Amino acid sequence: MQPVLHELERYLHDALGVSVKTTPWSGANQLPPVLRERYRFAKAELLGVRALLVIDANPEEQSPATVRKHLDMLQTKQHADLIYVRAQVTAYNRKRLIEQKVPFIVPGNQMYLPMLAIDLREHFRRIREEAPTFSPSTQVVVLHAMLRDAEQVLIPSEVAPLLGYSAMTMTRAFDELETAKLAEVTVRGRKRCLRFIGDRREIWENAQPFLRNPVSKRLFIRRIDGAESADRAGLTALAHYSMLAPPACTTYALSREEWKTLRQQHKIIEVPAQDPDASEMEVWWYSPARFAEHGMVDRLSLYLSLKADHDERTETAVEEMMEKFKW
Repeated sequence: MQPVLHELERYLHDALGVSVKTTPWSGANQLPPVLRERYRFAKAELLGVRALLVIDANPEEQSPATVRKHLDMLQTKQHADLIYVRAQVTAYNRKRLIEQKVPFIVPGNQMYLPMLAIDLREHFRRIREEAPTFSPSTQVVVLHAMLRDAEQVLIPSEVAPLLGYSAMTMTRAFDELETAKLAEVTVRGRKRCLRFIGDRREIWENAQPFLRNPVSKRLFIRRIDGAESADRAGLTALAHYSMLAPPACTTYALSREEWKTLRQQHKIIEVPAQDPDASEMEVWWYSPARFAEHGMVDRLSLYLSLKADHDERTETAVEEMMEKFKW
């Protein structure tokens, strides 16, 4: 059950920007055998709504009508909203679950939570319309300006090898920045030149609606050789930049390419967060090493990775870190 719950927590965080913690439910022993044998259960609170997660780990799918019947049996025994959770559901059955009005989450794929008026497809369509985000390469150009020299004139062919991208990719990044009105692009001879508009603080504030969380995936793994050489991230890095106490579990960050290489070299074993031998691994859209200092990811990327964390201690530490940033 634990891998499904970890994936569900990550999925909700990435999809809705909320941190959801699940805890075991102790009432399963009082249920009829048909429910007790088929499902595992966990409690959670999602956007202020108390929910009981009904986790179906059986390798064989059952009909949505049967799922609806089982949820109706559960509804009479406790007062939280019920959410059906399964690692994989066919597209046909997902459609039928919606027709049966069964709230469900397929981590990493789709969610349907009518009690919260959330349908994954409508939710993401609305986000794309209201808050388009920069591509990872464009975000890297913004960070380069913020952390290196905001007044520097950038030329695609010159900045591309510096940031690890092709000149064509940098040209597209320039187009995105010009469209967002964060920078001006001029032509000198045959070269396109980009200069950001405003000072660093203005650039940062104006860029906020377009900047993405650099973390594409989070997971807990058993400590392996090679992971320790990655830059520290998450609460581990935040503790370095603030007065926050270091977490028991160290957080590391790698790019998707670096993570792929590590997986090829080692057998990766996912473990629960509370495992004494666990390390948290963040897989980033761009290389965290590009702007890291002293083994820690840069402050601005760290801010973007944690700004959706509504834990009061984390918020206070993030504010402290940003107050120390030299604009």
